[in-house]
Amino acid sequence: MQGTLYVASPLAPWTFLGLTVVLGGAAAYAAGRSLALTWRPLWQALPYMLVLAAAVGFLHYVLFSEVAVPMGEIIDAALQQDWAGLAAALRFYGVIFAVLMMLAIAGYAITRSRQMSRQYGFVRDRV
Repeated sequence: MQGTLYVASPLAPWTFLGLTVVLGGAAAYAAGRSLALTWRPLWQALPYMLVLAAAVGFLHYVLFSEVAVPMGEIIDAALQQDWAGLAAALRFYGVIFAVLMMLAIAGYAITRSRQMSRQYGFVRDRV
């Protein structure tokens, strides 16, 4: 799994779990929850999670010297139109984004379900 889901380093599994899943996941869940509480559509979570994934990737770099979002490689591959290199450079960012988006969707769905059952008493499907 190392090198596939997260950057290869000695502490990578723990930094991935701690920083991406726990801290970033808590922020993503809160963002999804706040979208549901303000009755906004779920698609608005997409730009929020793109920014949050970049911030989590930046924290990986700053705190643990793990290059989760290699901006230099991304820019070089895009300028040279090397799509395979671009996909490889974006792989870790995509994993971070996918984890955060799933947790944002979970926060949104759970909160919206509770809202609907509270708002409309005849709806009995609670999560």
